[in-house]
Amino acid sequence: MASGNSTIVFFPEGAYGPTNNCVGIGQVLRERGHRVVFVVEESFAGNLEAQGFEERLMRLGPAPEVEEEPGQFWKDFIRETAPVFRKPTIEQLSEFIEPTWRALCDGSRYVDDRLREIFDEVRPDAIVEDNVLCFPAIHYSGRPWVRIVSCNPLELKDPSIAPLFSGYPTDDTSKWAEFRAEYERAIAGLQAEFSEFCSERGAPQLPVPEFIHESEWLNLYMYPEEVDYERSRPLAPTWHRLETCVRRSDDSAELPAQIASGDGALVYLSLGSLGSADVELMKRLVDVLSRSPHRIVVSKGPQHTEFELADNMWGEEFLPQPALLPLADVVITHGGNNTTTECFHFGKPMVALPLFWDQYDNAQRVHETGFGVRLPTYEFEEDELLGALDRLLADNDLGARLRGIAARVQASPGTSQAAGLIDQVASGGR
Repeated sequence: MASGNSTIVFFPEGAYGPTNNCVGIGQVLRERGHRVVFVVEESFAGNLEAQGFEERLMRLGPAPEVEEEPGQFWKDFIRETAPVFRKPTIEQLSEFIEPTWRALCDGSRYVDDRLREIFDEVRPDAIVEDNVLCFPAIHYSGRPWVRIVSCNPLELKDPSIAPLFSGYPTDDTSKWAEFRAEYERAIAGLQAEFSEFCSERGAPQLPVPEFIHESEWLNLYMYPEEVDYERSRPLAPTWHRLETCVRRSDDSAELPAQIASGDGALVYLSLGSLGSADVELMKRLVDVLSRSPHRIVVSKGPQHTEFELADNMWGEEFLPQPALLPLADVVITHGGNNTTTECFHFGKPMVALPLFWDQYDNAQRVHETGFGVRLPTYEFEEDELLGALDRLLADNDLGARLRGIAARVQASPGTSQAAGLIDQVASGGR
């Protein structure tokens, strides 16, 4: 169904999750007759072209001396700061969260001129960004723009919901105020500096303690209704919830015979492209799961040569997750927002082992709503992990609930909903 011939630019964060989310929406818009252009880091060059999209390349920092893998900057950054992930979330605020915001802000400063060049050349009818901070060139362009939040919706703050990055439970508010105060203290100086930069480069100043504005045209976030948060203040009318947003993939999941069939359930283990770089954690998971009666599919990630799998396992560096999830009976995940929502899309219970950013919040929300089990990532006991898998697999009521959610969200794809709304913005509406 072609509805127009607008030019729509997608600008996702330089990681697989936001990029894949935008790809799903871009696929629908392209089928409707629109020109879809992706602005991506140079390390992703060719990835989007291979899927039929135009690319415009940029960098968030100086070029390295050696060739990069896609998202290499963040892989290196996460690896260097990984020891902090073993600390309580309130201690991570100054040791991981603030440095991460600082790195992001540095990237926005570095790329601003290049983004202006791209927008002047492409002349988009709408710009869609899936980032966590402001890029002033978007505002300076004067084009209608759309904000996508592909992190946990605690990013959209409200007094009645837990603080972002905390992983704190909804029904215990005792530590919320302390965490919020420490977060604002940790980022106050940086936020003020970045707000001033935004103002100098043609964007409005940022409201405290935010690093990004709401769009006056359209804002989208992803979270299934069953796990979304009850707010004391309604979001603006420009906000729309996409319960899931899963791209179509031509990839198929061809499992080895001993994994495709056999005794036990099929367990899918993925800590994401960044989490799987923690080799010691991956080795421990392989060791514990080797004593499971189940068959395990492992997304090995960028350090795939650094560890071996057990006899009841199979995996590769990259796996086609949208093709594998329908086959799995239960998922062990880091709790990234895309994987979390994809598990709901395909009706799969989760064991969540959070590592950083909003993964604690997703893990906690899945746990407290009964759709999975959150475990301490570095301190879990062997029987805790194996027992959690067995309990989830044996819970027939939970399985039925998840299948019902999957049927509902697949019948009304978030990719199509988002494409329709973005189409309106590109056509001059709000």
